[in-house]
Amino acid sequence: MADMAGMNKMTAISQDTYGGPEVLREVTVDRPSPGPSEVLVRVRAAGMNPTDWKHRRFAGFLGRLPLVLGWDVSGVVEAVGTGVTLHKEGDEVFGMLPYPYGVGSFAEFVVAPARALVRKPKSIDHVQAGAIPLAALTAWQVLVDAANVQPGQRVLIHAAAGGVGHFAVQIAKERGAYVIGTASAPKHALLRELGADELIDYRTEDFTEIAPVDLVFDALGGDTVVRSLTILKPGGQLISIAIRELPEDLADRAAALGVRAYPLLVEADQQGMRAIADLVGAGKLKPVIEATFPLARAAEGHALGDTGRVTGKVVLTVP
Repeated sequence: MADMAGMNKMTAISQDTYGGPEVLREVTVDRPSPGPSEVLVRVRAAGMNPTDWKHRRFAGFLGRLPLVLGWDVSGVVEAVGTGVTLHKEGDEVFGMLPYPYGVGSFAEFVVAPARALVRKPKSIDHVQAGAIPLAALTAWQVLVDAANVQPGQRVLIHAAAGGVGHFAVQIAKERGAYVIGTASAPKHALLRELGADELIDYRTEDFTEIAPVDLVFDALGGDTVVRSLTILKPGGQLISIAIRELPEDLADRAAALGVRAYPLLVEADQQGMRAIADLVGAGKLKPVIEATFPLARAAEGHALGDTGRVTGKVVLTVP
């Protein structure tokens, strides 16, 4: 009887309060069960993103405790709910839990809508797959869905070596754009390998001195947004993933300059995930992984994220 009870439990990383990495603790909780149109995934890897450490510190979108964080997931389908035909038990899948409310992948098991997940390309392992979904989907939705980047357009990507930025460089290049990135000088060699055409060391150079661009992909917010408006071509766009709403004065300034500026929040999107999986399978999109930590050491991954100096992604692994 005790063994059966244990089978219905799992390990997760939870928090009862907001704060630094020390609020995270390993707990034993009930294993979830998939409902209609859902699948239960045995987690093999879960990517960490800036939104994870932000939601660890503040209520953010979620506003509930206790809280198990994590939106990225790569793993194996353990069970399927009623009506699921897309996946079956034993399938290797990856994807993003519906952002922001479908959180919980920092655990041994997680339930996800079946259509939030796609098959993991055989060319990558679970650690690589776990690094991809949220960041790559964000880049895809900015560059493809929103901006519809075309060959020959000039695209400036701020924080180009970051989790979202390094995917944005690759996707923009695959779209045929001329890609400019801001990053510290030690990261320039990596970004050139990923396809960047021009790089700006934000510590010693002024990005506003470059020739006008068609699109600014902003992941920094603040004064960077204001300054970036000045380098857009007439009719150009600035899309920010670092702000929730565009201040009225900034919208007015953009209109006066004849450009558009607006925020974007990533959404779960099976079509986008399939496109990303195809790029990965073709060797045209690859994750850069700064570090991996076992699930029990999630706090160390958060501490690394808090430095703001992560190149690419940090990934949690689950035995």
